[in-house]
Amino acid sequence: MKKTISAVILAGGLARRMGGVDKGLQLLKGKPLFMHIYEKLKSQVSQVSINANRNQNLYSQSGLAVFSDCLDGFQGPLSGMLTGLKSAKTDFVLFVPCDSPYFPDNLLEKLKSAVEKEQVLIAYATDLTREHPTFCLISTTLQGQLEQYLQTGERKLLKFMQKNRAVAVCFGKEANFTNINTMDKLQTLNLSSPKQS
Repeated sequence: MKKTISAVILAGGLARRMGGVDKGLQLLKGKPLFMHIYEKLKSQVSQVSINANRNQNLYSQSGLAVFSDCLDGFQGPLSGMLTGLKSAKTDFVLFVPCDSPYFPDNLLEKLKSAVEKEQVLIAYATDLTREHPTFCLISTTLQGQLEQYLQTGERKLLKFMQKNRAVAVCFGKEANFTNINTMDKLQTLNLSSPKQS
């Protein structure tokens, strides 16, 4: 049976390392970060929405659906993921953070392949140096388990994934999961020559 997949851009954090600005709306080469993500995602999946806890009206000007966390208090990416799973009308949801505009063009393809091959409910990205669990494909059937996990006070993303038999998918040294988490880094990229994405 063919699995249906939607995508969510995670833009609901407090961006403390950026001085508390709304990270997804910061401009990279004249365009908000979240739009760089969307433009890469739309070639991989047709249905994309945004998880944002501030400035929803600005995000919604993109024409994309916008939703805030169902839990109060900026509780981290798992809170946005829970809401994304609850609101999805698809079998799986692909999650991507709003601050990593150079992620691989085959992100969904490789994560989906791993889920099907390994018969698991979660797959997430790694490269040769570290794990990138916010780039993940999660079955909507896990929303109950995730809700229970958050109710215990846990917020560790990888721990939840490992408890649910997640498979790590290595994208190799050519993959670029660079995240823009400081204003200095953003300024450096804005001053650099155009980067291939």
